[in-house]
Amino acid sequence: MAAESTAFTPLALPVLPLDDEVVLPGMVVPLDLSDSEVRAAVEAAQAAARTEPGKPKVLLVPRIDGTYARTGVLGTVEQVGRLADGDPGALIRGRGRVQIGAGTTGPGAALWVEGTRIDVSVPEPLPGQVTELMKEYKALAVAWLKKRGAWQVVDRVQAIDDVSALADNSGYSPFLTIEQKVELLETADPVARLRLATQQLRDHLAEQDVAETIAKDVQEGVDKQQREFLLRRQLEAVRKELRELNGGNGKDSAEESDDYRARVEAADLPEKVREAALKEVDKLERSSDQSPEGGWIRTWLDTVLEMPWNERTQDEYDIQGAQRVLDAEHAGLEDVKERITEYLAVRKRRADRGLGVVGGRRGGAVLALVGPPGVGKTSLGESVAHAMGRKFVRVALGGVRDEAEIRGHRRTYVGALPGRIVRAIKEAGSMNPVVLLDEIDKVGSDFRGDPAAALLEVLDPAQNHTFRDHYLEVELDLSDVVFLATANVLEAIPEALLDRMELVRLDGYTEDEKVVIARDHLLPRQLERAGLDKDEVTLDEGALRRLAGEYTREAGVRTLERSIARLLRKVAAQHELGERKLPFTVTSDDLRGLIGRPHHVPESAQDPAERRTAVPGVATGLAVTGAGGDVLFVEASLADPETGAAGLTLTGQLGDVMKESAQIALSFLRSHGAELELPVADLKDRGVHIHFPAGAVPKDGPSAGITMTTALASLLSGRLVRTDVAMTGEVSLTGRVLPIGGVKQKLLAAHRAGVTTVIIPKRNEPDLDDVPAEVLDKLDVHAVTDVRQVLELALTPATSGAAPEVPVAA
Repeated sequence: MAAESTAFTPLALPVLPLDDEVVLPGMVVPLDLSDSEVRAAVEAAQAAARTEPGKPKVLLVPRIDGTYARTGVLGTVEQVGRLADGDPGALIRGRGRVQIGAGTTGPGAALWVEGTRIDVSVPEPLPGQVTELMKEYKALAVAWLKKRGAWQVVDRVQAIDDVSALADNSGYSPFLTIEQKVELLETADPVARLRLATQQLRDHLAEQDVAETIAKDVQEGVDKQQREFLLRRQLEAVRKELRELNGGNGKDSAEESDDYRARVEAADLPEKVREAALKEVDKLERSSDQSPEGGWIRTWLDTVLEMPWNERTQDEYDIQGAQRVLDAEHAGLEDVKERITEYLAVRKRRADRGLGVVGGRRGGAVLALVGPPGVGKTSLGESVAHAMGRKFVRVALGGVRDEAEIRGHRRTYVGALPGRIVRAIKEAGSMNPVVLLDEIDKVGSDFRGDPAAALLEVLDPAQNHTFRDHYLEVELDLSDVVFLATANVLEAIPEALLDRMELVRLDGYTEDEKVVIARDHLLPRQLERAGLDKDEVTLDEGALRRLAGEYTREAGVRTLERSIARLLRKVAAQHELGERKLPFTVTSDDLRGLIGRPHHVPESAQDPAERRTAVPGVATGLAVTGAGGDVLFVEASLADPETGAAGLTLTGQLGDVMKESAQIALSFLRSHGAELELPVADLKDRGVHIHFPAGAVPKDGPSAGITMTTALASLLSGRLVRTDVAMTGEVSLTGRVLPIGGVKQKLLAAHRAGVTTVIIPKRNEPDLDDVPAEVLDKLDVHAVTDVRQVLELALTPATSGAAPEVPVAA
């Protein structure tokens, strides 16, 4: 809004400098005459007033850092006297703005300058915008004055009707800086000056509101703390009186809660765990002594405080040393040892490059050790922990049926406990132990849930860094834990769970490995248990080899260890009875006298007439069981055409797949009998019976296909199956030999049984790389593609001029 007119009046005035202070027109200020410049200006004005009418006049000019402003204020000396403190002073009133010009001369010691008074008028009546601006300023000013309690000034501000006077009234505002006041002084237009003053006042009120809100929040917090402190003191006093009434027995719950609070604050807990623990402490403080919730909270707090949240053992990065530890404690098992050394090597390189934690996840591992009983899966876990320098803890999962065993119980249940995983970490005392999940294939499920499903998160490297136990209800980082799961039957592990683990197969030991294990591990342990010294009883290698080969037939070494224990007990008993003197060396010839005859004499060592394959229609197959590889015999016979019904009879508790394999074998021989020179006419009218001994043991799978074909061909041709030959492979209707599984376990079983020739499918040749070299050296392995090759290798040559003797079933 532009002013209507501006008047300029020339003046000559003494300068009264104001250091760091600004006086606006309309303001009345007292000035101290003790200052020489102020006194000189007032005296010069008084001297000039003697020759001019009116009160003495001075020019009030702000001086900031030694620099004068361009605009000053014409002031009149209203009164000269003494200030409240007794010093001489003058009361000066601001009259109007003066534009400072050149210097001039005048009486006294003051500085005189020429100036031009600036008077800008506003048209009457005031425009609507100016009126609204004045109302807004007055409202803001009144609000500010009321907050300060300056009620006597409110009426004076409300009574100002002049735009220029209202704008200059802001000069009294203590919150304005010198620069802001100078800006107001140098703004000649009253409307622009009022708009500027309004904006300054509005900004200050906004800042004041924010400051008041902050101060209020701070004060409320202080008041709350003081009130809480006071109430706690009162509560302590009340509880003290109650204890005295009860005879002074029992620990005060307030003291107990304070103790928990101190323990939580002193413990090295993750931030979120600390927050959760302090919330529970707050609940404990509010709960009564009779409330059962107090007991639940205390148990939970004890569990949380006992967890090793930030405790970690330092990994041993001596890769060669770890290899030596594994070799010293376990013979064989090269696949597992290689995987552990690979893991340690990768951990070392990650640590060297500062990659210990990536994406919140550490470098743990999840391995599944699958193999028959007694091969050292469980003891291997402790050796792995020893080699890595970590704590070891075993979690037995056999027979577990409740999902809460893994994830824990909800705290609302009476007697609730954390799950086995949390308890294992707590027992280990570190966040990076080796946890052995023993017998994971024997986990069951019922109406209480499926523990195998709960293990999915535990064993998933992408999820287990934020594992939540139902009892703890806080995140637990399992990403640095090495999980070793053991199992006997791979098929019993759910597929989703198996997918989260790296599979390592332990197919069993060779005879040479068993001898080494017995000599270096089993014998010293059993000598100690039998109370014998290693110099008192020794077993030569021949005795150990015969124990492993003829007294036991297993993939592992448990039965071998029991046989050694029985042998040593016998020697100890004979020594105590005076029947044998020590020291004593046990040879292979002494075994029968000490522990009886062997139970597993190889077929090749028996009398030819006593062998199972001494008659046509019996073939030797290879199978995989829960106890490892095993030899499986197949017997076939033809029923008498007058008494037996036609068709195929299968016995031996066979599964559907094995029954179908028998049908395929029979169909192949019927369709290719002439080609193979077999009397297939007998198959039309006579019943065929195929039997698998050990009828109490369930059997299934396609790998006995060529064995059944060979048995039937032997039966029809009258040619015996070679005693030293065992075979495995699936057969098709066209006679193709298809690949199967478990080659390593089957060849180890053949080696244990004394078989020297093994027939396998051609497509299983790559699996021979997993078979120990010492076993392959003793076996003549034939890889075939057609069942005709199997018959050429397995059947003995036909006796010329002799009619085949076909076993007949009555």
